[in-house]
Amino acid sequence: MPDKYKFYTGDTMNQNGKQLGERILANIEKVIVGKEQTVRLLLTALLADGHVLLEDVPGTGKTKLAKTLAKSIQGAFTRIQFTPDLLPTDITGLNVYDMQKNQFVLRRGPVFTNILLADEINRATPRTQAGLLECMEERQVTIDGETYTPGKPFFVIATQNPVETTGTFPLPEAQTDRFMMRLSMGLPEKTEEIAILDRYMDKEPLSELSSVITLEELANARAEAVKVFVHRCILEYMVDLVAATRKGEQVTMGVSPRGSLALLRCAKAYAYLDGRDYVSPDDIKALAVPVLAHRIILGYGMGGADSAIKMVEKIVLSTPVPTEEFKK
Repeated sequence: MPDKYKFYTGDTMNQNGKQLGERILANIEKVIVGKEQTVRLLLTALLADGHVLLEDVPGTGKTKLAKTLAKSIQGAFTRIQFTPDLLPTDITGLNVYDMQKNQFVLRRGPVFTNILLADEINRATPRTQAGLLECMEERQVTIDGETYTPGKPFFVIATQNPVETTGTFPLPEAQTDRFMMRLSMGLPEKTEEIAILDRYMDKEPLSELSSVITLEELANARAEAVKVFVHRCILEYMVDLVAATRKGEQVTMGVSPRGSLALLRCAKAYAYLDGRDYVSPDDIKALAVPVLAHRIILGYGMGGADSAIKMVEKIVLSTPVPTEEFKK
């Protein structure tokens, strides 16, 4: 196992979480070059039962990352290309009349899966975007009054291009808040891009990839991650960070309690993958930007995503860090 995947090895480490993280990260690296922290945050959101918004320019490997993750966990994968003419029923499915059976038959949509890639989600109309909202938040699909379960697990990876805005519909705040994290792949460095060319010179690594865990193992890991200990001082630290996002003249809307809960769930999963059974202040610092920044709405003329990121980074630097004993 590569040394860079050897996480925390202290006395209180959780061997199951440590080993699971090592196996999945090493498997994904067979296809994706670099981006270890991005992949680890993606796994954190998966274990925390959340969804991820990948905001990056085309060609950085977002689709390949989603497919690689699905193969690694032995999960079903579907992809939706969002366009202005896409309808909500194209996502959820609909009942179609079967003349031979003389009855309506459910034609399931692409949400009935484990890993759903919502490609360029901001190109669909708000009505269609809202069609995905119930699936993301409630983990259910309602078709003609009947309720169905999409999949277990059900993990949405949505992408959007931050540069090209022509023909797009900005995600409403209610839907943006449903994403546990907003991440960015980023362009590779020179050495990483050379490694990509070498790796794909004469083969397609994704086609040769096999799973390293089962969906049952993932479900067990989720249950274990929930049990990670969080000290009272860590809870106060998280609340102080969130409360600071609601202050300032430039802030129209700060992070809601949903964001506080997302930070808590992510912190437990992040510590679990690091082989620990307790959350540390460093976990909160590592997660603050990807979990909180996209939930902040700044006033007109105050900047967009970059300004919100800088604001959260400044809050992290200025907020006192707990010095108490935060282990069990």
